[in-house]
Amino acid sequence: MHFSSRLLEQAVDEFGRLPGVGKKTALRLVLHLLKQSDGEVARFTGAINQLKEQIKYCKTCFNIADVDTCEICASPKRDKEIICVVEDTRDVMAIENTNQYQGVYHVLGGLISPMDGVGPADLKIEALIDRLKTGEVKEVILALSATMEGDTTIFYLYRKLKDFDVQISTIARGIAFGGELEYVDEVTLGRSIATRIPYERSVG
Repeated sequence: MHFSSRLLEQAVDEFGRLPGVGKKTALRLVLHLLKQSDGEVARFTGAINQLKEQIKYCKTCFNIADVDTCEICASPKRDKEIICVVEDTRDVMAIENTNQYQGVYHVLGGLISPMDGVGPADLKIEALIDRLKTGEVKEVILALSATMEGDTTIFYLYRKLKDFDVQISTIARGIAFGGELEYVDEVTLGRSIATRIPYERSVG
C-alpha cells in the first residue's frame, strides 16, 4: 500500500495493530478521523487516554471496573456462594446479557496455552483458590470457551479445586466445540448456564 504521507502511514500502522483491523479498514478509520473536527478528535483521544490511565480491575474478581470493587461484587443482590469462572471481561458481559445468572464472577485473564507461552502462573488461579479458602463458596461454574485451550484450563482448574467442599460444574455444551462465549447467542448461552452439569459428568 502506497502512502502519500509518512504521518498517514504511521497512523494506519497503529490502527492496524488492533485485533481484526486490516490495512484497508485502518486506512478508512484514519481518513474518517481526519475529516472530524478538532473537538471530536480530542474527545476520541481523550477517552482512550482516560481509559488507559483510570481503568481499574476489581480487587475481588478482576473484572474491569471504574472503582476498586466492581458493581457486581458490591451488589447485595448477587449470590456470593456461586462463582462463575470466565476467561475475560467479554465473557462477563455475554453472560450478564442473558439475565440467567445471579452469582458473582472470577476473571482468569486468559486461558492456559503452552503454544502461546501462557501457563497457570500467568492467570488469576491462585486468587480463585484464595476465594474458596474462605469457605463461603458453594459452587464454582467453569464457563470457559469450548476450545482446546478452554478444556485444558478447565481440567487444570478441576484438579486444583476438587479437594474443596464445593460443587464444580461446567456449562452445558449447547455451544459447539471451537466456539467462544462472546460470540454465542444469548439464548443458547443462557440455557448453557441454567442447565450446567457437574464437571465429572461432562467428562464421563
